[in-house]
Amino acid sequence: MTTHPVPFRIDIPDTDLDDLNRRLAATRWPDELPGVGWTYGIPTGYVRELAEYWRTGFDWRAAEAARNRYPQFVTDIDGQRVHFLHVRAAVPDAPALVLVHGWPFEDFTAMIDALTDPVAHGGTPRDAFHLVIPTLPGFGFSGPTRTPGAASTDRAAELVAALMARLGYGRYGVQGGDAGSFVAPQLGRIAPEHVIGVHLNDPITIPSGSDDGAGFGASDQEKLARMKDWSSKETSGYAAVHGTRPHTLAPAVADSPAGMMAWVLDVVNTFKDPARATPTDAIDRDMLLANLSVLWFTNTVGSSMRLYKESRFWGVELPNSGVPTGIAVFPGNNTIRGIAEQRNTVVRWSEFDRGGHFAPMEVPDLMIGDLRAFFRELR
Repeated sequence: MTTHPVPFRIDIPDTDLDDLNRRLAATRWPDELPGVGWTYGIPTGYVRELAEYWRTGFDWRAAEAARNRYPQFVTDIDGQRVHFLHVRAAVPDAPALVLVHGWPFEDFTAMIDALTDPVAHGGTPRDAFHLVIPTLPGFGFSGPTRTPGAASTDRAAELVAALMARLGYGRYGVQGGDAGSFVAPQLGRIAPEHVIGVHLNDPITIPSGSDDGAGFGASDQEKLARMKDWSSKETSGYAAVHGTRPHTLAPAVADSPAGMMAWVLDVVNTFKDPARATPTDAIDRDMLLANLSVLWFTNTVGSSMRLYKESRFWGVELPNSGVPTGIAVFPGNNTIRGIAEQRNTVVRWSEFDRGGHFAPMEVPDLMIGDLRAFFRELR
């Protein structure tokens, strides 16, 4: 593949759609206990109903066309294929902003128009950004990784820095959540002369061995205790598998779309807005299925899980880059402010009463407003 970015359009063959529908129709459903709700994991009845809609009601071609509205490209960086959107602002001298997703996905499409053409969406010309939205190695149209370590968040930051240089951007902001909340600050560490600001939503603040909570407030102390005991909690089960045995799980989620959906949406349910009953109450049903479809058609759900095994998540001392950082937290977050402020130069802290870990999909309006407010001070 050439290193020069090549235009890309999503065009899934009809045979792949037919295969997905056959597999969904042929799913062998397990028995489940009555009356236990979500306490044993995602209810089979919920998965079964959503799988039937995926097969008979969801319109992939409409989702494909919606994504193809935006300019997409692929390029090769050090042997890794990188897929990205590059949507230029209506304001020529607008700064660039990189939006970095996490696991299993973060769909930014509900934010693109407002960020690139703010005047048409309640903002001013000073709120415009040129957007670069990369697909991380191992995910979606970037394809699977080919060597150990290629899926790590540190490696992702290096690839994004190289991509921005290739696109000719000398100054840019970065936004990230979930795994993106590791990639974005790392960009600030390795390219502080280029990164004007870092914005994070619900950043993951895993304590290191030296984080004893001294001087933390009551809320932070509670979250610190919870995070230190996180590995023993039921909500950490998926991460333990991803972080130790991703290839053991991969054949199951790569072979069964219903199984993949159950695994992924159980994680989404864990971290969505706690006021919402199910993933499809928190996030538009078709948006969820569009993202599940991308993982399915590209056969990258197995590859995507390597991110947990190969990244420096657990107990690592992360230095402060000095880059101005804005943090937005949403209901149910586990972000420990004291740790976030140790590792980042936090100049803006926002707390919201709705939304969750997948804020760009759940509450794009709040994300847009907070991004505008944060970067207005840094342009």
